[in-house]
Amino acid sequence: MKLTKYEKETIILTSEGDTTVSIYTYNADLKRRLEKFSKQHPTLCKLEKSNDEGSVSYVLEKSRVSIRLVPPYSEERRKVASEHAKLNGFQSRSIHDEI
Repeated sequence: MKLTKYEKETIILTSEGDTTVSIYTYNADLKRRLEKFSKQHPTLCKLEKSNDEGSVSYVLEKSRVSIRLVPPYSEERRKVASEHAKLNGFQSRSIHDEI
């Protein structure tokens, strides 16, 4: 049975008393990032399980995970950033380039 996009969840689970975070996901990009991180840092991030439907579950040290809230740019700030990028030859890049 094929899951719908709404059924393919990402769940980040921890508690105030835990030193680890559990990340359960179907998201292809996040799965690749977690796999790469776990190979580079096997003592900090471990694959806990995967299933045939395509989900994975990783356990990470809590200090390695952060949630970043990014406010929207004002139109003025967007224009200044665009001009700066044009003058300095910056090109947009995907999130994959950051890892």
